[in-house]
Amino acid sequence: MEIDAKTETPSEGKSTKTRSAAMVVVILIGAPGSGKSTFCDHVMGASCRTWVRVCQDTIGIGKAGTKAQCLAAAANALRDGKSVFIDRCNLEKEQRTDFVKLGRPEVEVHAVVLDLPAKLCIARSVKRTGHEGNLQGGKAAAVVNRMLQKKELPKLSEGFHRITLCHYESDVEAAVRSYSSLGPLDTLPSGFFGEKKLDNKVQVGIMKFLKKAENPVNARSDTDNSYPQSAVSNKCPTANSYFKKDPECDTSSPYIGRQKSNDNEMFDIVVEKASDVMSRAGIKITSVDDIPTLAFPSISTADFQFNLEKASDIIVEKVEEFVNKVPNVRLVLVDLSKGSKILSMVEAKVSKKNIDSKRFFTFVGNITRLFSEGGLHCNVIANAANWRLKPGGGGVNAAVFSEAGPSLEVATREKAANLHPGKAVVVPLPASSPLFSREGVTHVIHVLGPNMNPQRPDCLNNDYQKGCEVLCSAYSSLFEGFASVVRSQDAKHSENSKILELGGDHRNFSADSDLKVKRGNAYEYGKNKKSKGTQEEPQFSSLIGKERNENAENKKSWGSWAQALYNISMNPEKHRNSVLEISDNAIVLNDLYPKARRHVLVVARYQHLDWLGDVQKEHLPLLKGMHTVGLKWAEKFMSEDSSLVFRIGYHSVHHHCSCHTFKY
Repeated sequence: MEIDAKTETPSEGKSTKTRSAAMVVVILIGAPGSGKSTFCDHVMGASCRTWVRVCQDTIGIGKAGTKAQCLAAAANALRDGKSVFIDRCNLEKEQRTDFVKLGRPEVEVHAVVLDLPAKLCIARSVKRTGHEGNLQGGKAAAVVNRMLQKKELPKLSEGFHRITLCHYESDVEAAVRSYSSLGPLDTLPSGFFGEKKLDNKVQVGIMKFLKKAENPVNARSDTDNSYPQSAVSNKCPTANSYFKKDPECDTSSPYIGRQKSNDNEMFDIVVEKASDVMSRAGIKITSVDDIPTLAFPSISTADFQFNLEKASDIIVEKVEEFVNKVPNVRLVLVDLSKGSKILSMVEAKVSKKNIDSKRFFTFVGNITRLFSEGGLHCNVIANAANWRLKPGGGGVNAAVFSEAGPSLEVATREKAANLHPGKAVVVPLPASSPLFSREGVTHVIHVLGPNMNPQRPDCLNNDYQKGCEVLCSAYSSLFEGFASVVRSQDAKHSENSKILELGGDHRNFSADSDLKVKRGNAYEYGKNKKSKGTQEEPQFSSLIGKERNENAENKKSWGSWAQALYNISMNPEKHRNSVLEISDNAIVLNDLYPKARRHVLVVARYQHLDWLGDVQKEHLPLLKGMHTVGLKWAEKFMSEDSSLVFRIGYHSVHHHCSCHTFKY
């Protein structure tokens, strides 16, 4: 943004009198949910000036219209001597240009930028019903995030007489007062008003954590709690409602949660972006590492035309059976349509069951872009496959093969040549697949359900007794395949921690080698041309037993991986082949289970500092030092590959005090 000679807060610049009436065109700029329509309503309800609101969502006789219609309506209002609000997103310069041209000597063009936190905009958009633009519900997060990526803040050089930039709700209230106070003969001072924030690649919240960012003129104090809240705490409700005020949660950054230290001082914690969408179920984010999650579509209810009522019964039955048997995993039923009947039916039936909403919930979105568009990280996704296990057709199968790239078809061929109804096959994704690198998906599980469509093979001709048996078998095979992935990953953790304890070279374990282990342990379900028979179905008892054993241990004990990290941090000289950097206070090493193209750990070397809950005021220099080390490695990675995007996070659970640096 251009630098103006004078920058003032939005509350500055009171109206002044002028001898002749001056009309104003106020171009509102902001993402869906930023409050543009509410801004108009508040000003128009309190002002003695005559305003006309021009909204593209309703310009077509109560329906969405065109930009040309908005321009014509604004011009007509100005000819009648009325001032105008342009209620559109206007986030890109090109979208604003024609409206700026409405300015004339007797018409001032202003911009009011509602640059509120993305979390707040998403929460409002998800909650609202009957919205004029029909943007509400589960798709809101993806739309808001996508639009904000193209945001171009306005400049006076575009032709604006005045620009007001609002980062906080208090800024918006001040702007409402300014425009509400405008009488027919009043004007507002020209210029740029509001705090200009630097557009850094490093998240602002991280700099706030280290108190390196200057406090803005109209910044909020640490004890100011008027923001709506995120789902970083169970005290915060779901994203289907406006988040309630709570002094222990904060959404001033899309990735920032707020937590109290023992001396009641506030400090910021970076949490995964997935909190944006998992807040819908009130899920508490406790670690940078996500819970193993399977995203799956409704099987056989689309092209195979299976009865929705019967299918929803089976989904709920099998989900309840699985989550009660297997701990520490999550299931997500996904559909592309926000008006999905199957999602509504499942939600209604689940509400009558004793199923933990943190273990199972529904989600509206593209199953192949859950993380990039919706922020939900699912390491395993299910594909409603055809019997040939080939790309093509429509729906989920075509989307999964297309997004995963040719490597999925090759990997699938290594596992099976075809698939029988009611069976599933687990396919580890190669690291070269876009689904692996972009979405964090490690496995695809192909599953084939019963067919009631006479235009498709193996039609059961409405034999629902047989059909329900096959569909039950399909979901059982799918969930059992997911359990096998979880089990193989647990085994990999144990194996790698032993190698670390023996001083093995950490850097030799790439994503490819990780997949080789997973591929060797993966389970296949159902007979096919390459398998000589059905493997023995995996038992859930091993997972249950593992959980019980861990719970029986002393609360101070760690898992093998955390213990290995502790051993390395305390005795790094014995593990020089594994450690990238050693200092008196911390070590740096590659993460064995990378979530990005570059993923390193910065681990503290302090005794009795096991997680962020142990951090006291005297530990702040240590955290600052760890953060500096993380930034240094981030700069190194960025100098090698400028396309990388930097993220950083801190373990908030018992996992030894460590800092993660991500490079996507």
